[in-house]
Amino acid sequence: MLIASQLEPFFNAALAERLGVEILPIPRGTPQALPDTVKVLVAAPLFGVPDIAHLPHPAAPPAGWPFNLDWIQLVSSGIDHYPRWFLEAVPVSTARGVAAEPIAEFVIGAIFEAVKQLHTVWIDTPDAWRIRPFAPVAGSTLGLVGYGAIGRAVARKALGLGLKVHALRRSAPADDAADVVFARSIEELLAVSDHLVLAAPATPQTRHILNAESLKAAKPGVHVINIARGTLIDDDAFLAALADGRVGLATLDTTTPEPLPAGHPYYTLPQVRVSPHTSAIGTAPRLALVEKVAANLEHWRAGAPILDPVHAL
Repeated sequence: MLIASQLEPFFNAALAERLGVEILPIPRGTPQALPDTVKVLVAAPLFGVPDIAHLPHPAAPPAGWPFNLDWIQLVSSGIDHYPRWFLEAVPVSTARGVAAEPIAEFVIGAIFEAVKQLHTVWIDTPDAWRIRPFAPVAGSTLGLVGYGAIGRAVARKALGLGLKVHALRRSAPADDAADVVFARSIEELLAVSDHLVLAAPATPQTRHILNAESLKAAKPGVHVINIARGTLIDDDAFLAALADGRVGLATLDTTTPEPLPAGHPYYTLPQVRVSPHTSAIGTAPRLALVEKVAANLEHWRAGAPILDPVHAL
């Protein structure tokens, strides 16, 4: 049996060693053909990311799709960078949770950078030797839009550091959330948040959840951290909120589009820090994905349901 992979050599080597099977590297983008012996595909996004942004959106499957595949494992937890036809022909599993811890660390780092601004403290001459007070992180309020694997990981770390955590989620509060206060609306969450983390999937319900109306409720000076999708923010309304101080700082690891075009205001506004959708990238998430593929392969071979499936669209 062959497993086809659209990921980098590091992942492919780790997966081959873990499973003892041959990995067939294939390019990113829409697969045009696969050998009949390939039963599993580890798939990177087919569009919507910078390194393949020049490729046309695949509106229809290639001839012969889904070839001889039995199952597809996505590298991402979100499904918005894949066409519908890609998700419907065979069972598809997501990478839910594999990057939760690194993303949570990125969020906590962004909060400490915003509050402590350590880059301004280091000195290199005796003339600069001046004591500077620090604001506390403990006691501030962290708002979470979304309380899935990433939201939970952020909440655990924030609570451990003495932050108060409020969250907004679609379903009822989870059993492991005794120390989290759940808001009834985005406006209620914005009103109490010193730091607001967007950690919800891109859906019609979350599109532009930060908009002109909801941002009216923001606690003045709120720090917005987006590690989800750029579509959760109405950029025109957000720029207005940055201008009048309702939003004091923005840490954007994701935007719409990606990459942002040259000259976009986010690049030059002093209150905005843009990173290239990189909070989930690293060896740890890739190794976690190796383990998820291994677990799913066991399920598949046993005829059991795959883990974290994409439900019917």
